[in-house]
Amino acid sequence: MRIFREPLFHFFLLGLLIFGWFFFLNPPAPNEGDDSKIVIDNQDVERLSSQFENTWRRRPTPDEMERILEAMVREEVLVREATKLGFDQGDSVVRARLAKKMEFLTTSLAQSMVPEDSVLIAYFNENADAYSLPPEIAFEQLLLIHGDDPDRVLAALAEGEARANLEKVSLLPISMSLSSLTAVDNTFGRGFFAQIEELPKQQWTGPVTSGFGAHLVLVTEVKPAALPEFESIRETVLLDWRREQSEILTVAQLEVLKSQYEIETPDAEVLAEWSLQ
Repeated sequence: MRIFREPLFHFFLLGLLIFGWFFFLNPPAPNEGDDSKIVIDNQDVERLSSQFENTWRRRPTPDEMERILEAMVREEVLVREATKLGFDQGDSVVRARLAKKMEFLTTSLAQSMVPEDSVLIAYFNENADAYSLPPEIAFEQLLLIHGDDPDRVLAALAEGEARANLEKVSLLPISMSLSSLTAVDNTFGRGFFAQIEELPKQQWTGPVTSGFGAHLVLVTEVKPAALPEFESIRETVLLDWRREQSEILTVAQLEVLKSQYEIETPDAEVLAEWSLQ
């Protein structure tokens, strides 16, 4: 796929590819080339009928189909007349929709690409950080009563005293199964995960502070960050790869089109003067 990474050299080729693909998917309509003639063919009827069926879960009746076709004729007539009057000129909404349609050409092309696994695996490895699973931690916590000596409570826990006699009553969970930084910090406050992820496992330690007070913590399990197997997220990688190719093609397409125009814009000095007004 190196062709897409050298746009200055391959703009013309990409332009042919993009527009050839477009005309393959969208052959010229019977109406094109004759502004005085409106033709609705069997392809139009089938398309409109399918749209109706997708909405109403049934085929349209003959009367309904007639009304649908009449609406299409009405729209075509009004669009043509509006275009003759120049209503499409200077309309930001129309211009934005037309620009989006052009961008859709490259998106469609990218979405149709089926790369070899070696290409996807290379992309996966190059973007490993984006696919890494975050670290997780499981723990128990005891919220200390204000003024308690942490060492005394730790000693009491070691001697088997019931935690209910030692902790402050609160709505906080007394334990969390394997949870990410986001889940832990959303529960105990920002920075709590960072404080406990390096604590020794299987022993009460602390105190660790949060917005709720001081806690003693028993870390029961730590799951470090890990990169999943490629096959387990292959479809996700494929979608991301296609999205990147779409962006590359969009830039190339624009350069191809811009090369067909002589473009004049105000120079930097004029813009600088204008910004000071």
